[in-house]
Amino acid sequence: MKTWFITNFPNVVQQGWGGETGWWTSITQTLFMTFWSAIFGGLFGLIFGVCLVLFDTDGILPNRAIFNVFDKIVSLFRAVPFIILLAFIAPVTQKIVGTQIGTTAALVPLSVGVFPFYARQVQVALQSVNHSTIESAQALGSTNWDIISEVYLSEAFPELIRVSTVTLISLVGLTAMAGAIGAGGLGNMAISYGYNRFANDVTLVATILVVILVLLIQVVGDLWAKWVNHTQTN
Repeated sequence: MKTWFITNFPNVVQQGWGGETGWWTSITQTLFMTFWSAIFGGLFGLIFGVCLVLFDTDGILPNRAIFNVFDKIVSLFRAVPFIILLAFIAPVTQKIVGTQIGTTAALVPLSVGVFPFYARQVQVALQSVNHSTIESAQALGSTNWDIISEVYLSEAFPELIRVSTVTLISLVGLTAMAGAIGAGGLGNMAISYGYNRFANDVTLVATILVVILVLLIQVVGDLWAKWVNHTQTN
């Protein structure tokens, strides 16, 4: 098996496991970008998604002006293709982290790119909460914070897990795109060391690793959502 792999994937073997351009480095860079941009982008997306529901006309704090501000911000950033966003906010990235290339620098455009997508996902998930449950909580004297935490977020938790899974999968794709222009990770491995050098075996293995990561996220997300949903119904 080892001999077969060396024979059929010589460039993969030559790339090595460790070092600055090794496979382990690329994998950890992809995981680093995915994790931290999910944290930062997810936090902003959650806040914006909650606000879009709260300030909507049928929300618990209806305010058309504030809703329009949040809605337009989300729509604006969603309208910009990620590859253009990378270049557009490069000066901002330079100000924040001191450089425009590398995995750390990629966190800025990745977070900005993923937050509007997640905000819309959160908005849809929270809007699925039964209005009668919200009205019952209001009738019992629950505060707005109680309704947000114990009704909206609690009732929609399984759906929030599902949309978070979708967002993470989308984010993996964005990290690959960012990697292709110098941010590192498996995207950089596939393009710089695979496609640009006509090393098809490197591109193939990098693609397979990205697919495995996506499948793992999907499986874990589905199992977690089913477990939470089962727990809530029992």
